[in-house]
Amino acid sequence: MLPTPEPASASASAPGPSPRLPGGDREIESLDEFDEIAAGGSLAGCRVQAIDLMGRTSALTACDATGTVFLGCLMEPSAVDAVRAAGALVFPPVPGLPFDPYRGLLHTPDELFAGLSEGGYEATPDARAYEWFQETKADGDVFSSMLRAIHDDSISDALDELLVSARVVGVMGGHAMARGTEAYEGAARLGRSLARAGFTVATGGGPGAMEAANLGAYASVFREEMLDEALELLAKAPSFTPSVTEWARAAFDVRERWPDGGASVGVPTWFYGHEPPNAFATHLAKYFANATREDGLLARSNGGVIFLPGAAGTLQEIFDAATPNYYESRGEPVPMILVNHEHWTERLPAWPLLQALARGRSMESRIALVERVQDVPAALQGFNQPN
Repeated sequence: MLPTPEPASASASAPGPSPRLPGGDREIESLDEFDEIAAGGSLAGCRVQAIDLMGRTSALTACDATGTVFLGCLMEPSAVDAVRAAGALVFPPVPGLPFDPYRGLLHTPDELFAGLSEGGYEATPDARAYEWFQETKADGDVFSSMLRAIHDDSISDALDELLVSARVVGVMGGHAMARGTEAYEGAARLGRSLARAGFTVATGGGPGAMEAANLGAYASVFREEMLDEALELLAKAPSFTPSVTEWARAAFDVRERWPDGGASVGVPTWFYGHEPPNAFATHLAKYFANATREDGLLARSNGGVIFLPGAAGTLQEIFDAATPNYYESRGEPVPMILVNHEHWTERLPAWPLLQALARGRSMESRIALVERVQDVPAALQGFNQPN
């Protein structure tokens, strides 16, 4: 199971073992971890990510910093001079940005929606990052594009660290699915069933079907009635249009009433910044580059991918998942389950094409079309039975 993230007000995540990089390098992503390692007198070879070290000048000047890389860390000028003289490489923070390109951890809903209660959605870091993206994405400035790339790479690194040993099931579906509908309720119950079965639920991190699945995972640790009550509360703000603020506040009201829900992952993008992230994915890997986001979400769904009814985006994701299954470029094909016969055979007939593509290949036995979300757990369990 995934860890529950710290509240947004926390300055550092809980200490713990850090991943080892090739060559023995070590990532330091919290102040607690920095203090623990610096107490040994050496930071040699470490990568120190986005930590406020203004109060650690004496430790920095006393430690061996040979080959250390500091990524966006606040430091006193004397500390910067000392570590550089000792052989460290220092990438200073970039002032004025609504995001941290060097971040060592994934976003949380509390972080992205900070300021929602006081100033509405437009005042939040999420909205301001989208505004910055809109201003810079077409100006040809190599510095802005570099910052976006560094941020997205940092997010990918944090996502990989989070999902070590996790059995991830991706749930794909449209953003237009409204709260208060039967389809939304079904997606939420699916997310709860998957989480209770020990899977890590991962979605595109946005509204609609994505929010519903993350809500279900959030509800998985509570009594049965909690989800029914939460669905009723959320139905009062059925869509993120016309007001993202009211839509998001309804979600945070649910979270406040039932804090510390089950963990899940959302992988949204500022490329579709008019679609806000949802507040029920406890870990948000938000990207600027949509192509990186989509491929990364599908590549990490090692336990299977479920496709709820959707439109162009979901259709694209079906064949983004089918291609590596067809070529087996990621190893054994992962299960693909499409939900709703009419939608995928008549309205958007992806299923016949997927069948034709799979015929005679290993992926043929790893695809399924089911009528209802209630049928998904049994189908997924069948795919995951040992041969």
